[in-house]
Amino acid sequence: MKNYFWSLCFYSVFILSAYGQDTPVSSQYSFTLEEAVEFALENSYQSINARRDVAKALKRKWEATADGLPQINGSVDYQNQLKQPVTLIPSEFFGGEEGTFSPVIFGVKQQLSATATLSQLIFDGSYLVGIEAAKSYSQYTDDVAEKTQLEVRKGVINAYGNVLVAQESVKILKNNIAALDKNYQETKTIFENGLAEEEDVEQLQITLLQIQNQLSNTERLEKIAMQMFNLSLGVDINSNTVLSDTLESLSMKKMEKSIVDKPFAIENNIDYRLAELFTEQTRLELKLEKSRALPSLSAFVNYGTTAFDNDFVFLESETPWFQSSILGASLNIPIFSSLRRSARTQQAKIADKQAKTDFLRTQQEIQLRYDTAISDFKFSIESYDTAKQNLGLAERIEKKNQIKYSEGLGSSFELRQAQLQLYSSQDEMLNAMLNIINKKAELETILNTPNTK
Repeated sequence: MKNYFWSLCFYSVFILSAYGQDTPVSSQYSFTLEEAVEFALENSYQSINARRDVAKALKRKWEATADGLPQINGSVDYQNQLKQPVTLIPSEFFGGEEGTFSPVIFGVKQQLSATATLSQLIFDGSYLVGIEAAKSYSQYTDDVAEKTQLEVRKGVINAYGNVLVAQESVKILKNNIAALDKNYQETKTIFENGLAEEEDVEQLQITLLQIQNQLSNTERLEKIAMQMFNLSLGVDINSNTVLSDTLESLSMKKMEKSIVDKPFAIENNIDYRLAELFTEQTRLELKLEKSRALPSLSAFVNYGTTAFDNDFVFLESETPWFQSSILGASLNIPIFSSLRRSARTQQAKIADKQAKTDFLRTQQEIQLRYDTAISDFKFSIESYDTAKQNLGLAERIEKKNQIKYSEGLGSSFELRQAQLQLYSSQDEMLNAMLNIINKKAELETILNTPNTK
């Protein structure tokens, strides 16, 4: 019995441990920027719904096509005349008195019929236009999906950069606090020994408290930035995600300027293609209104069978059934609509002209966005070079003031100013690197060059 008990315990522990190995406690991810973009293009919420929109467009295209293909419909009708209608006929037909009428009931109380009808559209101008419109809509959906992918990519790059900036800010602030705290403790000790003024201690304490408060806020922002990054990927916002790229290495990659020298083919811009498709849509709407003046022709053939009786005997094999079949065609010719069709056509013409004007405006806006993106990207590189030089200068100035203060040649106020200048330069450096990443992503989106190199 004891051996059985221990065997059972060992088996239970083995099963639980095996189950625990197959069931992760929490989701964990590690991404370079390129891997993050690829993951988001497949798994982000926007990408998933964009693929569904494409699937719907394909179904809509077939729906429009199917309207012109053979249609088969069936119907089953059952009638039970609870109170049959009565018809009066002259009584003389039955040998009765002339001038009088006798009530007569025609037919039977119950009837069951089954009919199948095959219909085929032979010609309809609006159907032909509908086929064109369905193809155009399918292309429009594909382009919208491509635009979504570009926006997802840009969003992931921005979110990735924000996380890296937040992480670097936390590291820098912690280093600054460590150096400040060392200065503060040393100055406090000197003051307690009567060799420094109380103001020197207070100046350092003010700076230390400010940086500590800034660190607390930055740590909270780092968590929020990571949650936003997880959201852009399409994973749980509280997933444990590690970023493999560093801010400096990523900004150096993005600083490559060959993209500026590439010719701008506006036809590749996704907004240009969407605007062009919109003009195609208004053209088709005009064509549709014109087609309404054309005749339409359709044909049909049906086959039916019917049974009659006073009782419900339609499921019995002896019940006689009577067949019927009809072949027909229908030609609909629009003749006069009190100029209603003309008014609709004129409206469509005006809308088509408006779309063409909007298309020209869109081209100018895209060109302006491109020129602005080029300028912003170049400026981000120039700002980085300036921020790098300023940071070097600020570090040297802060170091000199540290030496002067420790030797009693400088005041605590001068040291505080140098430290604040250094911290500001550090922030400018981080923002400069982030701007390079974001401005490059914006330029790549306009050029429709989705690569992460």
